[in-house]
Amino acid sequence: MSIASNLERLRNNIADACARAHRAPSTVALMAVSKIHPAEAVLEAYEAGQRLFGENRVQEWQSKRLALAHIFSPSQTAQIHLIGPLQNNKTSKAAEIFDAVDTLDSAKTAERLNAAAQTLGKTIRILIEVKLSHEESKHGLDPAALPALLAALKPLEHLQVTGLMTVPPFDEDPETARPYFQHLRRLRDENIEAHPTLTELSMGMSNDFAVAIEEGSTTVRLGTAIFGKRVYELRQP
Repeated sequence: MSIASNLERLRNNIADACARAHRAPSTVALMAVSKIHPAEAVLEAYEAGQRLFGENRVQEWQSKRLALAHIFSPSQTAQIHLIGPLQNNKTSKAAEIFDAVDTLDSAKTAERLNAAAQTLGKTIRILIEVKLSHEESKHGLDPAALPALLAALKPLEHLQVTGLMTVPPFDEDPETARPYFQHLRRLRDENIEAHPTLTELSMGMSNDFAVAIEEGSTTVRLGTAIFGKRVYELRQP
């Protein structure tokens, strides 16, 4: 199936999941995760009406963005978020080429990102990535450290904290992800009074997004379901 038909099917699926959860479809954003897919695939999705995209690596997006400058210019509505781990030595470049960083997990990285954003004269929206599983391959902040990080972020005027993000362990059964989504929602609810901008929950991917929507997700991150299997591998230094 084409990217356009995949997007149409997924939008309908999201609307159905919202109906079951008694939510308006407008409360859930669809992020197209274009990592390991070429610029041509991003353009095809854009032409099908997609405007929110996610990339995992600073270097990969840097290599694609020149071919897509006309749709990611300030005059356009397309947005690109970093959804992979951000290394401290790449904060300046990330601040330059991304509209938002959805994987912040330390005060040190936040300070560097804030300084880079200040130099650029911009404000960067961020999500805090929380690690709720015991998998070594997963990244993110220990949930017990969330209040302290939120407090540390308050003075950073060039960062706008908008919510939380998590990646549960993969399982063929989407129900296994439900406790992780519930946990993230509780963390948001426990901290939102002190931090009123903490409204977003980025959770749910191609195999479990319907469950995530039932548990309050405001952004689902879908890659394979839109673009198909990865078409090339990017070697990292």
